[in-house]
Amino acid sequence: MTIRFIAVSRLPTPWATFSMHGFEDEATGKDHIALTLGNIADGEPVLGRVHSECLTGDALFSMRCDCGYQLQEALKRIAREGRGVLLYLRQEGRGIGLLNKIRAYHLQDEGADTVEANEKLGFAADLRRYDLCVPMLAHLGVASLRLMTNNPRKVDALTRDGVKVVERIALTTGLNPHNEQYLATKAGKLGHMMSREDFVAAQDVDIERKP
Repeated sequence: MTIRFIAVSRLPTPWATFSMHGFEDEATGKDHIALTLGNIADGEPVLGRVHSECLTGDALFSMRCDCGYQLQEALKRIAREGRGVLLYLRQEGRGIGLLNKIRAYHLQDEGADTVEANEKLGFAADLRRYDLCVPMLAHLGVASLRLMTNNPRKVDALTRDGVKVVERIALTTGLNPHNEQYLATKAGKLGHMMSREDFVAAQDVDIERKP
């Protein structure tokens, strides 16, 4: 795999002004980015998230999943800490692509869950790759991560590919009537570590933070 750094720029957001680093995967032609804040190359573990692209959730405010909610919450937490990294990988629909994701949504509308829909289309439940994170993190000088995720399989995959994860931090946010079954399937079939009680507890903590 050849991941090539392209450029870096400022990215002002509602929570902080991040540095946005652009990378190109020369093998696939896909572009990926990293958002960083503060000094992340000092050798200390870095608060981070590896976030796969979800156009519907991240940009179109879909309530069918928790992706957009997790993206915003991760950026908020990094901003509060004043230091961190978010890798944004172009792996729409757990790797099946946007149009196939729409096909999967159609099957879900007819009663299939998120895993069954992928399988009916001939795909595995999760086709994402994480080996491209290694050269991206190396370029940024990140030695290890305190990873925000509910997915222990992601931790295992990153570790196998050479990323040092020293801590898993829960990221439970965005539960609503439109994604309740989706999140239950992620917990039941994909092993995500979350329950309704986790979402309630996380919401209580967020309320306490507000002035």
